[in-house]
Amino acid sequence: MKKLIVCVGLCLIANLAGSKVVSAGESPSAMDETRVEKYISGVYRQIDFSKCDRLPYDVFDKAYHGYLNLKFAGKLSDSKDVISVCDFNLPSTENRLWIIDLRKRKVLFNTYVAHGQGSGEDCASSFSNDMDSHQSSLGFYVTGETYQGDHGTSLRLFGMDRGFNDAAYDRGIVVHGAEYVSDKFVDGNQRLGRSWGCPAVPAGLSLPIINTIKDGTCVFIYYPDRTYLRSAFWLNKKVDHLPGNEMYSDMKFADAGVMPKRYTTIQYIHNGKIDSTKTVALGD
Repeated sequence: MKKLIVCVGLCLIANLAGSKVVSAGESPSAMDETRVEKYISGVYRQIDFSKCDRLPYDVFDKAYHGYLNLKFAGKLSDSKDVISVCDFNLPSTENRLWIIDLRKRKVLFNTYVAHGQGSGEDCASSFSNDMDSHQSSLGFYVTGETYQGDHGTSLRLFGMDRGFNDAAYDRGIVVHGAEYVSDKFVDGNQRLGRSWGCPAVPAGLSLPIINTIKDGTCVFIYYPDRTYLRSAFWLNKKVDHLPGNEMYSDMKFADAGVMPKRYTTIQYIHNGKIDSTKTVALGD
């Protein structure tokens, strides 16, 4: 009777095409993270930046990571796949707001966006969640409804990062247009005008921007703040699901709230050669 030596491979994501043995030392969580990163980088490569400045990949990676977590937590609209990214690591004189249609892989707007008076001059460096700080707040937001305010049509924001921006609604942090967000202001002051903490946009673009991103889309305000990057929930939460897509058609993900099924590859080896291979679901 043959003597069987069973060699158990590490976990694979559901329904891989064919069998695959993963090298020793590669953990299931590492595999998942690699697959997520490949997906995010694939989305980034498909986005057409040819008519605007290119959003740095590391910023998009963080923004999209949080977007996926918010999406599958049911925090975002099902009818809109739009993400807005403010890169406050850039000076105010650059087009540091990107609004991207993720379905069409298209940049809809790339323009100015203001930071708060308390956050810095041309470059933002200080951020706060406190009332009357007049500082910008880092993190992920979900857009709400519009209203008519001192700056005309404005868009309410709900901060999703506890301790970093969850006071945004009470502070009156909204998207609105402003005349100080303009080339004219930059030419006369060598920097953009500043708000009381709101991500203010050019007055002439405010209405189309607001109409595009209102009612449940994701806004991400970024700066490489070590405390935020280390502890923010939506940024650091492991991505459990990826959208159905053509890039990874061999991946089948469960409904939101259910972890993907995992598999183990078993090899039966005889006299140093693979005799047969079997893939079984963990728990079966």
